[in-house]
Amino acid sequence: MYFYIRNVHKKNNKMKTLNYNSMKTLNFKIRMIIAMMVFFNSVSVTAQKSSIAVVGISTTGIFNDQKTVTNMVQLELEKTNLYSVLDKYEVNEIVKEKGIDPEDCQSKSKLMDAGKKLGVSLMFSGSVERMNEKIIISFRILDVSTGEYVKSGVLEFLNLEKELQIMIRISVNDLLGIENDPNIVNMLINYNHPIESPSTKVKLNGTRMGMTYVSGDYGKRMMASTRDGGYNMFPVTSMFGYQHELQYISAGSFQGLFEFLGTLNGLESGAFIPAVTFMNGFRFNNGGFELAIGPSFRVIKTAYGYYDATGKWTLESNMPVGADYEIVEQIDHRGDFKMSTSLIIAFGKTIRSGYLNIPVNVYVSPRKEGTTYGLSLGFNLSKSPR
Repeated sequence: MYFYIRNVHKKNNKMKTLNYNSMKTLNFKIRMIIAMMVFFNSVSVTAQKSSIAVVGISTTGIFNDQKTVTNMVQLELEKTNLYSVLDKYEVNEIVKEKGIDPEDCQSKSKLMDAGKKLGVSLMFSGSVERMNEKIIISFRILDVSTGEYVKSGVLEFLNLEKELQIMIRISVNDLLGIENDPNIVNMLINYNHPIESPSTKVKLNGTRMGMTYVSGDYGKRMMASTRDGGYNMFPVTSMFGYQHELQYISAGSFQGLFEFLGTLNGLESGAFIPAVTFMNGFRFNNGGFELAIGPSFRVIKTAYGYYDATGKWTLESNMPVGADYEIVEQIDHRGDFKMSTSLIIAFGKTIRSGYLNIPVNVYVSPRKEGTTYGLSLGFNLSKSPR
C-alpha cells in the first residue's frame, strides 16, 4: 500500500512538471509569434510608405529665410508619419552633388527632375509669403512619375510670424487631411476686419487725450509763481477732451470734414483751462492721413502791465510815477477774464486694427506771444456688421 501511494505521488509530480514545461513552451511560442507579427507589420507599413522630399519652399516678405522655413516644413511632415521623408542632410548632399538649385524648384518640370535625381516618388513644395496683414501658406505634393499634383492647399493666417511653426503644422495637417485643434486654428486664422469700399465712411468721434507745450512769453507766464501773477504750471500740460465730426464731402477715399473739439487743459497743475476748437479737415481713408485747420477759443485771465529793467513782470497799477515802460497785455491770474483766439494747424494719421480706430495727431498754434505745440490720440470702435 505504501509503495502504491508513493508511485502515485511520483506520477502526479511528473505530470505537473510536464504541464508546467508545456505551458512555458506555449507562452514562449505565443510571444515569438506576436513579436514576429509586429515586426513584419512594421516592415510592411514602412514598405507601403511613399518616399517624399521637401524642396523648393519659397519665402517672401517674412523674416525667416528659405532654409529655416524648409526645415520647419520637413519637421512637421515627419511628425505626421505618413511618408518616408528623405533626410534633410541627404537632400542637401544630393542637391549639391547633382547641381540642383532648391530656390528654382517651383515648376512641375523642375520638381520632376529634382525628384528623379533624389530617387523619391513624391516632391513636397510650396511658398510662405506675407501680403499686407496676412501670412499666406501654399503647399502642394507632386507625383514624380506622372508630373501631376496629387495634393494642394492654401491657408491664410494673421500676420503673427512668431507663430509660423504652428501655422506650418496646421497647413501640413490640412493638406494631408489630419484634423487640427479648432481653437488654435481660430486664433491664427479668424480676423474680424471691416470691408472697405469707395463709399466707406470713417468716423472718429470719441475721446481725446494728450499733452501741450507752450513756448515764448506765454509759456513763461504760465510757469511763473502765483505771487507774480503766473499759474505755477509745468511747461508741459495735459489735455483731455472729446471730438465730434460731420462729413460734408465723400468722394472715393477722400472725405471733407467739419470737426469740433472740446478740451480741458492744465488739470495736473490745479488749473482749469477750457478750450473749444472748430476745424475744417481733409481725410484720405486709404492711408489714414488727415490735415485740418481752424480757430480755437479759450477763456483766460489777462492784465495790463510792463517788464521792468530786470525783466520782471509788474502790473500797470504798480508802475512808479514818471516811469515810461511799454504797457502790454499778458496772462495774469489777477486780471480779468477774456476770450482768447488762436489758429490750430493739425496733421494726423489713423491707425486701424480691425474695427478699432486709433487717431494720432500733432498740432501747432503759432502766436507772437508764444507758440503752442501739442500731441493727441484717441480711439473709437466702429460698428461691425451683425
